Amino acid sequence: MTFQAASRPEVAQSAEISAPLANGIELCYQTFGEPTDDPLLLVMGLGGPMTWWDADLCRLLASRGFFVIRYDNRDTGRASRLRDRVNRRMLVRAYAGRPVAVPYSLTDLADDAVGLLDHLGIARAHVVGVSMGGMIAQTVAIEHADRVASLTSIMSTTGRRTVGWAHPKLIPNLLAHGSDTAEGYVADAQVVWGRIGSPGYPESPQVLRDRALETWERGQGGRDRAGVVRQMLAVLTQPDRTSALGRLRMPVTVIHGLDDPLVNVSGGRATARAVPGAGLLLVPGMGHDLPAALWELFAETIRRTADRAGRDS
Repeated sequence: MTFQAASRPEVAQSAEISAPLANGIELCYQTFGEPTDDPLLLVMGLGGPMTWWDADLCRLLASRGFFVIRYDNRDTGRASRLRDRVNRRMLVRAYAGRPVAVPYSLTDLADDAVGLLDHLGIARAHVVGVSMGGMIAQTVAIEHADRVASLTSIMSTTGRRTVGWAHPKLIPNLLAHGSDTAEGYVADAQVVWGRIGSPGYPESPQVLRDRALETWERGQGGRDRAGVVRQMLAVLTQPDRTSALGRLRMPVTVIHGLDDPLVNVSGGRATARAVPGAGLLLVPGMGHDLPAALWELFAETIRRTADRAGRDS
């Protein structure tokens, strides 16, 4: 299936807005659609600014009756950058399961998401998270269940170390220092995305290049490597949420690609298995990305999950 942007109606779209939160963190966010529609909070993954939720995908979701909110997590894009010193040795220790003092946790990132809802005056929202964003979204649903109308967890996992593992060949990419120039970053990003992307729905090199360049520029002259490490430490030290997921009562759907090399499909299966009544959509040919050819499928699934909230209440 193919997404045709020209066939979509006009959708209201805000400028990027800065949101100071009560915890001192400042996030950058943008909205699509009408504020009277169903609030939909989109949570991006590791090192990804909100623009990795493509604007055309956000417009598509808005055309399905959502007031779409995308935002930069702390340490990405135009959100607050922390100053806590981190290094690769800390990553190695955390990856090995050894104790590490982390700058912040998934709970802190979940609190940021709830703080943004507070800033917007939104009592409850449908929440969708991708990869690390799925971990954050799950944590929001667990720790702030009254704020989540429905949950869609995409290419994520439960925090249990025996599921959702990354392919060993990708570990050097995750630990790499990265480039100090725009062209170097763009080249590195294209290589990584080429390795983790959907083999059944490949994106064009130009799309990948444009996304990487926008990421570099929105990072105000670079991608904050220390920020990515801080986020990785939060991921590597996350708790096993399996038991807590079993207490969720809002509608939940899990989407996962059968060809995901970065978060093995076992993570998606385990998430769906943990949540009573959760739906599970396994997509052949999908890797660890959000290819345009699958946007209609994502939008349909998110809408259907949200609609269950009305029927189940």
